[in-house]
Amino acid sequence: MNKDLSIDEFDALEQISRLSKMVKPSACVNRNAKRLCGIKLASYRKDGQLELTDEGRAALFSKQCIDGLRAISNQPLMPLTGEVLAFLSKKSYLTQETDGLHITARGLECLADIDAQRLAAAKK
Repeated sequence: MNKDLSIDEFDALEQISRLSKMVKPSACVNRNAKRLCGIKLASYRKDGQLELTDEGRAALFSKQCIDGLRAISNQPLMPLTGEVLAFLSKKSYLTQETDGLHITARGLECLADIDAQRLAAAKK
C-alpha cells in the first residue's frame, strides 16, 4: 500500500467498514468518499451504499496492525483484536509471554522502518 491517507480518511474507512444498510453515512465519510473511491479503497454498490474494496480492507487492516504494534510497544498488556494478534504473532512481530505481549526485534525494526518512511515522505 503506497497511498498516503490522512487520519480523517482512515477514520472514514473505519466508518465505512461498520456502515449498515439504510444508515446515512457521517459527514466524515461524505467528505472523504470521492477520494477513497478514486483511489479504489471504497466503491458504491448498486443500491448506492458505500462499501470497502478488498484493497480498502487491506489498508485498514495494515493500519490496525501498525497501531497494534505501537500500542504493545508502549503498553504490553494492551488487548488486541484476534485477527491483528494472530497476524502479528504469525509474522514474528510479537511474542506472547506470561506477563503480556512483547514486541520482538523484528517488530521494532518494522516500526523504525515505518517511521523512517514517514519522515522521508514529510521532507519531500
